[in-house]
Parts: sequence; C-alpha cells; structure tokens
Amino acid sequence: MKYSFHPEARIEFLEAIEYFEDCRNDLGIEFSQEVFATIQRIIHFPLAWSEFSENTRRCLTKRFPYGVIYQIVGEEVIIIAVMQLNREPEYWKKRIK
Repeated sequence: MKYSFHPEARIEFLEAIEYFEDCRNDLGIEFSQEVFATIQRIIHFPLAWSEFSENTRRCLTKRFPYGVIYQIVGEEVIIIAVMQLNREPEYWKKRIK
C-alpha cells in the first residue's frame, strides 16, 4: 500500500517539524521520524484504528501529542492531517472530498 499527503497536511507537517526544531536542535528530526513510523504502522495495518469521522481514521503518535488522520482510497492511504491533539478538533474536515 502506498501513501500520499493532502497538500495542507504536508504543509502542517513541515510547519510542525520547523516548530520542534526551533524548540530544540534535532527535535524536529525526532518528530518527523515519529510521524513516519506512525504512517508505516498505518500502511501495514490500515484498518487497525477505528473510524474517527466521515470514513477517516486516526492513529496517534507514540511520543508526541499528535495524530495522523487518514482515509483509505483503493490501495492508497491519504494523509488528511497531522493533527496536534490540543488544536480545534475538526479543522481538517474541509479537506475531505
């Protein structure tokens, strides 16, 4: 199974990396590694997480307070959001087709 980012999800992911890197040297790298590890779990077990909203699922990162919101479309996982868990919970819904 392959994956891709919604354009806005890619932007917020890159902004989060930059934020963590500003907080501490190499923390942005650690954050990105954690998100990619989460995406790998999703790719290997796409149905393992219960539906979150409107045919979407959420898998939480292990170390950071973030969740990866995704949809399964055919043989592809679409990353809808890399969501900070304390943020407005439904801001990403406008990204769903």
